[in-house]
Amino acid sequence: MLAQYFKPGAGPVISAIKSTWSAANLPNPPVWAIDWVPNQSLISNNTEVALAVATYLAVIFGGQEWMRNRPAYKAKFLFQCHNLFLTTGSFVLLLLILEEILPRLFDNGLYWSICSPRAFNKTLVTYYMINYYFKYVELIDTVFLVAKKKPLQFLHVFHHSATAVLCYTQLDGETAVQWVVIGLNLWVHVVMYYYYWATAGGAKIWWKKYLTTMQITQFIIDIVVVFFATSQHFFFRYNIPLPWVVDCTGAEYAALFGCGLLTSYLFLFIAFYKKTYNATKARAAANKKAQ
Repeated sequence: MLAQYFKPGAGPVISAIKSTWSAANLPNPPVWAIDWVPNQSLISNNTEVALAVATYLAVIFGGQEWMRNRPAYKAKFLFQCHNLFLTTGSFVLLLLILEEILPRLFDNGLYWSICSPRAFNKTLVTYYMINYYFKYVELIDTVFLVAKKKPLQFLHVFHHSATAVLCYTQLDGETAVQWVVIGLNLWVHVVMYYYYWATAGGAKIWWKKYLTTMQITQFIIDIVVVFFATSQHFFFRYNIPLPWVVDCTGAEYAALFGCGLLTSYLFLFIAFYKKTYNATKARAAANKKAQ
């Protein structure tokens, strides 16, 4: 039984972090795992989330107006620091989540891991909260675009703001399946923010197209898993007698919102891929023909 060797909050990665923390003589926090408490945790109710998103939109669109007649800022060092923090933080957080979920996945199976209330434990909640707050740090991506006087695409603004709302709903709705979506998103962000960090430093990287392919693949997997988990919940609720049906834990509004939003992401990223890469390919073919 793998789970007996990986007690909640005692896996190899978190143990290494705790040891390093102690070796640095830093004051230990009261607890290493914390609860999500609506109306008490940071940005933990509908009003606060709406205010955070509204502030983000006001800052970036107001910033565009403010920058209209001003020179662009390069902010290369700050941009690299931002991306280095997010690629590193995403990687560490991904490892922390994996060491919590993989033993349970191997011992109890995928169905249990995405449906059981016990798959939504306090240690994972702590990591989900960190991931949630990362989403607000990621909003700074857009601030850099504004400072550089880059155009703001609908996909970028919508995806950044809506993902913060998505993470909030899944925490609030206590969905067990969210580790799948979060884990895949963290892996994509490890690669994506590394790409931005490296290219900001002058590296020439040829695989940006495949980064978009990774994102599309991520959403396909997300949709398959969350639609399956959501269907199990509703089959169970309405007594549809299928032999494999067991209830999947989580609030219905959170499940339905996740299904709808992830589906919209898939179509938006496919449209972005076609517009960006197919158009580029067509232009290159036309130029070659003209020669």
